Amino acid sequence: MFRVSALILCLVFAPGIAVAQETKVAFGAIKADPTLPVEVTSDTLDVNQSDGSAEFIGNVLVGQGVMRLSADRVLVIYDQEAGGIEQMQATGDVVLVNGPDAAQADRADYSIASGVIVMTGDVLLTQGRNALTSEKMTVNLTTGTANMVGRVKTVLQPGEDN
Repeated sequence: MFRVSALILCLVFAPGIAVAQETKVAFGAIKADPTLPVEVTSDTLDVNQSDGSAEFIGNVLVGQGVMRLSADRVLVIYDQEAGGIEQMQATGDVVLVNGPDAAQADRADYSIASGVIVMTGDVLLTQGRNALTSEKMTVNLTTGTANMVGRVKTVLQPGEDN
């Protein structure tokens, strides 16, 4: 029993690995501007006039200033009263890139007005040679910060080129 407990403690406190429940990190070298136009390209587009949505399917690429998001599918929900995009829901192999930082997840929900993207499902954030994983990451594009929650794990590489 003592050996098992000692082994668990060694794994938890191993050099180079940190485990936490919540972590705040910088995201993107340049703060993004959610007021810029949004450009979306895809293989197909289905527009639903009754609920004010558009579904982009296949090789979807979303660009807004320096921010890039790619996914298998992106549902765009329009604000029918004010016009313009209210929210974007990306699913399937979601990748978010802002400057040198990149994040992958199963899903991303982007609230355009607030500039906040919530990524869920096997989130992986890479920053240079460092990587962080969690269950959920909330990115604030206007402040250039991210908050990771839910069994956060990081592997930090020693050295100057992080």
